[in-house]
Amino acid sequence: MSDKRNRRERNGGKPGFGKKNKSQVENGVFVYSGPITLDQLCKRIGIPAAEVIKGFLMQGKMISLNTVLSDELIAEVCLEHDLDFRKEEGAIPDDFTKADIFNKERDKDERPPVVTIMGHVDHGKTTLIDTIRHSSIASGEHGGITQEIGAYQKTVNGKKITFIDTPGHEAFTAMRARGASVTDIVVLVVAADDGVKPQTVEAIDHAKAAKVPIIVAINKIDKPGANPEKVKNELSGHGLLCEEWGGDTMMFEISAKRNIGVDKLLEGILDLAELMDLKANSEGPAAGSVIEAKLDKKEGSKATLLVQNGSLHIGDYLAVGEFYCKVRKMTNEYDKSLKVALPSTPVAVTGLSGVPVAGDRFLCFPSEKDARDAASRRAQALIGHSEKGVSLADIASDAASGETALINLIIKADTQGTSEAIRSSLEKINVPGTKLQIIHCASGDVNQGDIVLASASHAVVLAFSVKVNATVKEEAKQKKVEIREYNIIYHLLEEIEAALRGKLGPVYEEVVYGHGEVRNLFKASKVGQILGLYITDGKFKNTAHVRVYRGKELVLDTKLTSLKRFKDDAKEVLQGFECGATLDDKFNCEVGDILEAYGQEEVKNG
Repeated sequence: MSDKRNRRERNGGKPGFGKKNKSQVENGVFVYSGPITLDQLCKRIGIPAAEVIKGFLMQGKMISLNTVLSDELIAEVCLEHDLDFRKEEGAIPDDFTKADIFNKERDKDERPPVVTIMGHVDHGKTTLIDTIRHSSIASGEHGGITQEIGAYQKTVNGKKITFIDTPGHEAFTAMRARGASVTDIVVLVVAADDGVKPQTVEAIDHAKAAKVPIIVAINKIDKPGANPEKVKNELSGHGLLCEEWGGDTMMFEISAKRNIGVDKLLEGILDLAELMDLKANSEGPAAGSVIEAKLDKKEGSKATLLVQNGSLHIGDYLAVGEFYCKVRKMTNEYDKSLKVALPSTPVAVTGLSGVPVAGDRFLCFPSEKDARDAASRRAQALIGHSEKGVSLADIASDAASGETALINLIIKADTQGTSEAIRSSLEKINVPGTKLQIIHCASGDVNQGDIVLASASHAVVLAFSVKVNATVKEEAKQKKVEIREYNIIYHLLEEIEAALRGKLGPVYEEVVYGHGEVRNLFKASKVGQILGLYITDGKFKNTAHVRVYRGKELVLDTKLTSLKRFKDDAKEVLQGFECGATLDDKFNCEVGDILEAYGQEEVKNG
C-alpha cells in the first residue's frame, strides 16, 4: 500500500493527476473530466447507447461501447440531446502528448542542459561525440559506456551535460515534428580546413527553425590549411556572428581528434545553460520524450526515454505514445540500474506494450489502468488522424478575412545564386499586417529532409526549376506539406504577394499525362523532325509540355507543337495507339527516346 500511496503523492504534484473520472449533469450542462467511454457517457446523461452507435454508423464512424471519446465526439452527442457541456479545468488532456512539459510557475530546480551535436558529414561530428563519450568515464566506472542508448551524460566542473546522439539534423527535426522539443543547445561542428558546406547551412536552418541557440565548434584546427577566421566570416553570412566580432554566438577552436579545446567547449555549454536558466520540477510526475526505440530479441520492446520534467521511479506507470508499461527496470549508458531518474536524465526502459517512435511523448500516471487508457486514447486519436497542413490558399484565406497572414517558406532552386536571388526578392515584399519568414534556402532538388523541416515548421516549399520526384511528393502528401513548382521568378513572387494580400488566384499543380516511345523518325522540310510515337501509358494532349529522356538522362524539356493521328490533328491520343508529333525545339530525337507528357492543372478543393 505504501508504494501506491507514494506514487499517488508524487503524481499529485501536477493538476489533474491522481483524480478519478468525474462527470454529471448540472442544470442542463454535462460536466466531465478525464477520459470517458461511450458507455459511460450514455449512462450518465441517460440515453440509449445503441441509438448513439447507430447515429455514428450513419456518419461512417465505427464506435463501440468501450471507445474512449474525444472532446469533439462528447460535444456532438451532448448537443444532439439538447445538453450543453463543459470540461473541468485541470483535467488531463484527451491526448496526453499535448500536455505542456514545463511550467515556469512550478519549475524551480536547476536541470542539466540537453545538447545535440550537428554538422557536415566529414567535419568531425562523430569524432567529437566519441571524444566526449570516452572521457565520460566517472571514477569507479570501468570499460567506458557499455550500451548504446542514444544519449549520455558528461560531468564538467561538478555539473552534468546531457548529449543526444541523433544521426543528423533531419532526425532532430523529425522529433520536433512529433511534438518533442528535447534540445536546449545545438553544437555546430565546422571543419577549419573546409568551411561552411550545404549540410552546415541545413543544420543552422533546422536549429533556427526550432529556436534553439547554437554554439560553434571550429574543428580540425591542427590540420594544414586550417583557417578559423575564414570559417567565422562564412558563418557571419548565415547570421552567426562570433562574440569577439560583436555578436552573440560562442565559437570555440578545437581538435576533437587530439582533444584540444574540448574542455573549453564543454565549459561554454555550461555558461550558456546558466544564462538560459533551465529549470524543472524534480518532485513532480515524470514527463519527457522518446529518444529512440527498438524491439530487442532478449528484452522485447525497449526505449530510451529522456526525462524532461519530474522524476521517474521504479514502479511508475507510463503511457509512451500509444503504448504503456510499468517501469520494472531502468538503466543508464553504463548499463547501471537506477531507482530514480531526475530531469534531463536519459534512461533505457523495457517491458513496453509495443515499440514507440522517436519523438513520442511519455507521461507518468497514477495506475496501470490510467496509463493504458491514456495510451489507448492516443492510439485512437492516431486512427484516421489528418492534421491540416499549411497552403498558400489557407494563408490567402486568413489575409482575406482580416487575420494576420503568417507564411514560412523553404526555397529550393537549380543554383545557389538563383535561390539567393529569390530569397532577396521575397524579403522585399512588404504587405502590412503580414509576416514572411524564410526557413531554409538552398540549391538542389527537393528532398525528404526538406519535407520533414516543412512539416515541423508549417512551411510551404517553393521549388524553382528543380525536380520533385514521386517519393518526395508522396511524403509531402502524407505530411500535408504543399510544394509549389515554378520556372519563372516573376510568377513565384506574384503568387506569394497575392497570398499575403488575400487575392490568390486558382492553384495549379503539375500532372504527368503519360509516356510515349519514339519508334520512327521522319523529316519534313517545313517542320523539321517528325516523331512516330507509341503511347505506352496514360495519354498525350496536344497542349502538353514534354520531357525527353534518353535512358535515365533528361536531354530536353520542351512542348508539343502538333499531335496527329494519321493525317488528322488530334486533341489527345490514348495508351496503346500510335501518333505523330513535332516539338518546339530544333532537337534531334533518337529511336528509343522516351517522352513524358505533362502540364499544369487547376487543383479543385474538396
